[in-house]
Amino acid sequence: MSVRERRRRARLSLLGRRVAPRIPVPTSPGSIRAQVTGVRVERAGRPVLDQVDLAIRAGELHALVGPNGAGKSTLLAAVSGDLPLAAGAVEVDGRPLAEWSAVELALRRAVLTQRSALSFPFAVVEVVRMGRAPWAGRPEEAHDDAIVAETMRHCDVIRFAARSLPSLSGGEQARVALARVLAQRAGVLLLDEPTAALDLHHQELVMRIARDRADAGDAVVVVLHDLALAGAYADRITLLADGRVRAAGTPATVLTAPLLSEVYRHDIEVVPHPRTRLPLVVPRRRGPAHRTAVPEE
Repeated sequence: MSVRERRRRARLSLLGRRVAPRIPVPTSPGSIRAQVTGVRVERAGRPVLDQVDLAIRAGELHALVGPNGAGKSTLLAAVSGDLPLAAGAVEVDGRPLAEWSAVELALRRAVLTQRSALSFPFAVVEVVRMGRAPWAGRPEEAHDDAIVAETMRHCDVIRFAARSLPSLSGGEQARVALARVLAQRAGVLLLDEPTAALDLHHQELVMRIARDRADAGDAVVVVLHDLALAGAYADRITLLADGRVRAAGTPATVLTAPLLSEVYRHDIEVVPHPRTRLPLVVPRRRGPAHRTAVPEE
């Protein structure tokens, strides 16, 4: 038998083996589920992220904020394993991403991208059920129907269950995509601008869902442009600017008028809500010169 034939048979033997994936174990609140150390990402030879550190902890909702081009979505993609690193490392549950198989990684982290397009007119319930794929062939598969129905209810899309995805509005499709990610039941949730296409009611709904998942012990990372939402729901905020971490900490330490005004290059005011005391982040505006007060009758 030739060397080439022996190698071919060895490869076929390896492919034929079914190695059971390593299942996530419960973690305690505050434990690090994902760790980013000294990460650098380049495009066309230029850095879009540089020397970025990030710790994603169980039981925390971590918001990534910053102006356009700051590197928020790039950082999320690096954590998920969708981008090659020029330098640094990303670990999930204490191991480098490369040490997990695709299924093992899917059991640990779920990713909602900004664009979740599907080429075929799947029914909504079928799209949400796709989130259960990593659990196929395991005892947890018995709970698929209940989990799919529960996540559709939470995301307010269960009334669309039988409709095809393309027949829905952009905001409705965004909630279906979120339901699919939640159905995956991963302990690390990476959500890229989940409120971008939503009305006010559904923005709050999505952020309450993210908050509830963190309170239940998941590690949740959310990319947000709405700084008031970040201040209201996040335990920790990382502010990015020009591909680097500009500040990281609690909402009270990051959402300050001088810092935000500098990073966003616009005069910004941060004032407490009169009832909840949560931070309201407001750009300073000057009204039209011709606007006059309406006299009282």
